Order: sequence, then structure tokens, then C-alpha cells
Amino acid sequence: MHVLVLSSLHIYPIKSLAGIAVHSALVQPRGLQYDRRWMLVDEQGRFVSQREVAELALLGTAIEPPFLVVFSRKNPALRVEIPLEPPLGALEPLAVQIWDDHCDALLLPGEINRWFSDMLGHSLRLVYMPDSIHRPTDARYALNGTVSFADGYPFLLIGQASLDDLNSRLAQPLPMNRFRPNFVVSGSAPFEEDSWTDFNIGAVQFRGVKPCARCIIPTTDQDTAQRAPEPLKTLATFRQQDHKILFGQNVVWMGASEKEMVSIGDQVTLL
Repeated sequence: MHVLVLSSLHIYPIKSLAGIAVHSALVQPRGLQYDRRWMLVDEQGRFVSQREVAELALLGTAIEPPFLVVFSRKNPALRVEIPLEPPLGALEPLAVQIWDDHCDALLLPGEINRWFSDMLGHSLRLVYMPDSIHRPTDARYALNGTVSFADGYPFLLIGQASLDDLNSRLAQPLPMNRFRPNFVVSGSAPFEEDSWTDFNIGAVQFRGVKPCARCIIPTTDQDTAQRAPEPLKTLATFRQQDHKILFGQNVVWMGASEKEMVSIGDQVTLL
């Protein structure tokens, strides 16, 4: 039998901004600690992502306790500090929309919102999801689940072999950051993760619930914010099902203790 290993681990504190590669992460029901707990919204409270504003990719993030730091990847001196533990009682509630979901969030102060608006040339506001907010996962696939500001599920897993297979079909290979996974697993066969249900990463139990349908974001170069037809053009030739292009597996946590950790090098065991 082949050995499956967690080979890289990523969090994306602000939805659609650049992510952070980490060695270890705390697992929580709605996602890895700090993962997509912040989100930019427009004046109507609707989420804004790289689908509408590709330049979000050019803003980097870093965890520098007690702050989440956001910076221009072109000019890192342009930066803003956001409290990792916001003063919840001092923040104004705001109703927000993510796809068809509606939930409450907390609005960050005006100077932070002005920084994002000035950097991106759009009127934007930054919101935070406290633990008290419950946004359910799709009950058809993950009954009783909860999720942060991620599109629909707490975690996304991709096998390294799946990207290698895709790259073998492309004129120009692409990096994994085009697909924004939390977990990258080495040692599996290409697209083997499509069929995974219950599995462990180290001692932590997860469940694969639904292959991930891809939008336009993988066509965005995460270093330049430029779009091109690939990889969706090629994926559509062999990874299309019911008019959706699938790449990666949506995952929920099946654990019972919020002190569970996952780390690079953990063995992945199918149950």
C-alpha cells in the first residue's frame, strides 16, 4: 500500500487574499484556526472575491500576534494591522451575504476599511466572523456542519498527484496556489481524493463530503492577478460532470475536541 502524507498546509485568513503556508494548525469545526474568519464586502454587504476583483491576490497576509497583518505583495511597506482577537463588543454588527447564504458579521473600524478601499480602488468593508455566528454547511452533504466565510465547506483537500496529472496536460505547469487548498496530500493516485469519505490526518478524523466545483479563480495568476483560459480549459476536457468542473475534495471535521492539531508530515489514513 502507498503511504499518504500531509505534505503542505495552508490558511487564508481573509477570503480571497493570499494565503499562508503553515507547519501546524489548530483544527476547529468551521475550519483551521484563522482560516477565512475575515471577508471583504461591498456597500450592500455582499462578499467580494477574486472573481470580481482579481487584485485581491496581490494582498498578502501574515500572522504576527497580536495582529493579522495585510500587506501589498508588490510593496510590503504598505500594510495594515488587524487584531487577531477583535474587541467584539465595540464592533458594529452587519448582515452579509456569501452566495445564497445570509448571516451576521462584525464590521471592522473605518480606518481599516479605508485602507482596503484605497489599495483596491473599490468601496470595501472588512468583516469578522466571531465564534457566536453559525453559518451552516449544505445539509445535503454535511448535516449539522458549520463553516466560516469559505465558499461552502470548512476544508479543501487536493492530492499532489492530481495537480501533477493536470500539469502533464498543460503547456505551462501551474502551482498549487491556483486552487487554494487547506490540505495537500502526497502519495495518492491522481484524483483518488474524489472518493475519500472518512479518513484521519494524524489522529484527527475528517470526512470528504463533495468534490469541489471550480469557479474562475484558478485561471488567475496569484502573482500578477492576470487571467488566462487555463487550467479550466483543459480541466473541462476530462474533469467535467453535470456542467461543473471538479478539482479537489470538500471536507468536514469529525472530531470532538477543539484542541486537535494537524501538521505537515502527518500520515493520512483512509478509514
